[in-house]
Amino acid sequence: MTKQYTIILTDAEDKALSVVALSQQDWIDNAVHERCRIAIEEIVAAEVERITAEGGTLSGTKEDIVLAAPVETAAERNERLSEVQ
Repeated sequence: MTKQYTIILTDAEDKALSVVALSQQDWIDNAVHERCRIAIEEIVAAEVERITAEGGTLSGTKEDIVLAAPVETAAERNERLSEVQ
């Protein structure tokens, strides 16, 4: 399954981005995919540490590991932390 997101730029934002990017769409795609890649690496590393500490082993692709990982989303973390205060 894939997800599609839309971004809306003002004329000024679009013009400003054109100064640093050959293609606004390519730049946006690259930025988002790179951040996703970093998050995937972080999740996989955490899962390797957690599961090996429990004496288990991991199998599957990085995508499989991420999809099976019991992660806390940023929204869930923010909600949990706001309840503590």
